[in-house]
This record gives sequence, C-alpha cells and structure tokens, in this order.
Amino acid sequence: MRQVASIFDPVSTPAAEIYTLSLLVLGICAAIFIVVGALLVYSIVRFRQRPEHDDTEPPQIYGSNPIELAWTVVPLLIISVLFLVSTRTLLAVQKALPPPGTLHVTVIGHQWWWEFRYPDLGVVTANELHVPVSSAGDRRPTFLRLESADVAHSFWVPQLNGKTDLIPNRVNTMWIEPMRPGLFLGQCAEYCGTQHAHMLLRVIAHPRAEFDAWVAEQRAAAVADASVAAGRSLFQSVACINCHRVDGTVADGVFGPDLTHLMSRDTIGAGVAANNAANLRAWVKNPDDLKVGALMPAMKLKDAEIDQIVAYLATLK
Repeated sequence: MRQVASIFDPVSTPAAEIYTLSLLVLGICAAIFIVVGALLVYSIVRFRQRPEHDDTEPPQIYGSNPIELAWTVVPLLIISVLFLVSTRTLLAVQKALPPPGTLHVTVIGHQWWWEFRYPDLGVVTANELHVPVSSAGDRRPTFLRLESADVAHSFWVPQLNGKTDLIPNRVNTMWIEPMRPGLFLGQCAEYCGTQHAHMLLRVIAHPRAEFDAWVAEQRAAAVADASVAAGRSLFQSVACINCHRVDGTVADGVFGPDLTHLMSRDTIGAGVAANNAANLRAWVKNPDDLKVGALMPAMKLKDAEIDQIVAYLATLK
C-alpha cells in the first residue's frame, strides 16, 4: 500500500498541535462559508425580480446600527480567537525546550539529497533519518539543527511537523516527537533546482531497543570480505573517493553521501529508486538516467569495472 504523507494523520507532538489549529481554522472558515452562502441564497430568493406589473419600489433602508455592529464585532472576535490560538501553537512548536533524553541531529540540505549527522552518537547517514519513539512516560524528542550546503531547501515531514527552511549561512531549528513507530515520508518543500521533486526523505521511528541496535550497527566499521577486494581497490583508485566517505578506507569525501553503511538504506538517490543491485548498477553507470541533472558524474567505467564496484558497495551494510 502506498503511504500518503498528510497533516491530517499526525503522529508527533508538534504535528498534533498544528493539526488541532488547522481543524479550528477550517471549522471557522466553514461556518463563515455556510452563513454567507445561506444569506446569499436567501437574498436571491427573497428579493428576486417581481412580475412585470409590480413596479412598486421596495423599502429603502439607509444604514442599520445592529447590522454594522454585527459585521464589526463578529469578525473582530474571530480574528482575536485565531490570533490567540495561533500564538499558543507557535509558542508550543517553536519555543519548546529539549527535555532530558533529547536526540540532537544536524540536517544538511544538498542538491539534491539530505545529510544527517548525530553529533552525540558519532553517526553520519543520508536521506533516511532514524529516531526513537516517545511515550507518555518516556519522552524521546528529536531536535534538528537545519543547515544548507548550497541553496535554499525546506525540511517537511507532514505527519511530524510543519516545514522549516534551510537557508545558506543561517541555522534554523525544529523538533519532532513520533509517538508510534513507523515510516514517515517527506521531502524538500522549497524549489531548489532541477531535481527538487526528487529530493525525498524518509523518517523511520523505532522503539528504543531497535533504535539503539541501529545506532550500534551504524557505529560499526564497514567490513568487506576478500571476494570484493578488486572492487574495493578500484573504488579507491577512481574519483569516487573525492566525494564519498567510507569509514576505514582512504575515501573521505564530503560532497556526496557517506557510503559506510550504504546497503542499510532502503533507497538511493534520495528516494528516486529502491536500493537493490540493479538500480545501484544503473546509478553507478550513469546517475543521469535515474535522476536527470544529478551532480554525480558518470565515471565512464567499463561494464566489468562497474560490476566490481557494485559488488563492493553491496557489502557496505
């Protein structure tokens, strides 16, 4: 079943605040629409054109204090309510302080992928943000530090929080607090170039034990067996190492995603394709075939060389 990202299915504390506010705004707007529509229909029917022989002039009314008072006081009350409730929601979402046990993650937007750094855990990954689940008695929110490496981006996972922009040379913040485990989809919500629509992201919320296990796996060194030694040697001899990092090797690039645990991710190309051998091979051969305008160049490798590198990459779990 295709998962649909929607603000109307909040699973995080800040998203629930936004959802509650949106219901109030929709309810007030619906009430206004119904009242105005009913008055319009009444006026059309009540004051429709009379038969031709009826040429009497209707009563002329110049001003009405009760009506003028109503259309001044009622909108003022509505605006006051919306202002107060919106202010309360903004303070709850944007001014919250991190409680003990908070996970801190630095999110860096690139054209066109996401980098996630866990400074307290020593973990770096890409495109898939893993976080712990909170419960009423054990709060584990995740506070995000948002940065951009190039142009303006916007981080948005509708079920977890509203969108917040990533602006070059500026740091923004936001937080999420999933209350149930699962996969939650989002994407860049600010046009950032050719592949903006394919700058997708995935947030995986784990029960605490599963999250701890994921962290342990990510902190472990990547181990490649001897059968892919040729692919590893080739990978380290071409320009891949200038952009990508693989822990324990000479590859220490910072311009592309960290590949140390590449095969632990469900997708490649920031969600453009499933992470399997066939798609990985197509990506290495020519990224432009999967993601037009991708900044990763085609390396012009021979088919046998591509097979060797893909065999090596497939061991990075």
